[in-house]
Amino acid sequence: MTSNTALQINDLTPEAFNAYGWMLGKPIPDGHGVPLYSHPATDFWQEHLFNTGAGGDAELLWVNYRSQSTEVSSLEKHLLTQQAIVPLTGEIIQIVARSAADGSPDLSTLAAFRVPQGQGVCMRPGCWHATRVASAEVTCLMLTRRSTTVDLIQHLTTDARATESDIAAIPACHLELPQDLSQAA
Repeated sequence: MTSNTALQINDLTPEAFNAYGWMLGKPIPDGHGVPLYSHPATDFWQEHLFNTGAGGDAELLWVNYRSQSTEVSSLEKHLLTQQAIVPLTGEIIQIVARSAADGSPDLSTLAAFRVPQGQGVCMRPGCWHATRVASAEVTCLMLTRRSTTVDLIQHLTTDARATESDIAAIPACHLELPQDLSQAA
């Protein structure tokens, strides 16, 4: 199933990403109600309280993204856990959509965001998503739920049905690459 729908890539801001989850890598907060430490040698603060869902163990994954395809024809979602992605070696394009009442991707909410190296996103449970890169390979740190990873690997490598994730085909749309990204590709 294909379409000529073009999907613009948005800049990542906390307000723009709020419907899908949380932007990570914001400037140091003013300190009102947020645990933080600031000193000439280092700063650290609470960026986000990660929720794996009931009974879940958090896990850090190292992920290499290589897909440069501008076509988006499928999305995945995780049912129980948030999922955070922080690009370490370059910029990624994170495609997201909210779930409709029946759990399918709500294509009216489909959006794409540039996620610069050193920032990140944390998607809510049920947020449909796909990831692309503009050039070569980008290594990312991912925070997710251990059982979701095991379940997804089993589904992708065998005939086992996924119970913590879902993958859905959507009418194909094409990322509209800005000039600076299209030159990198």
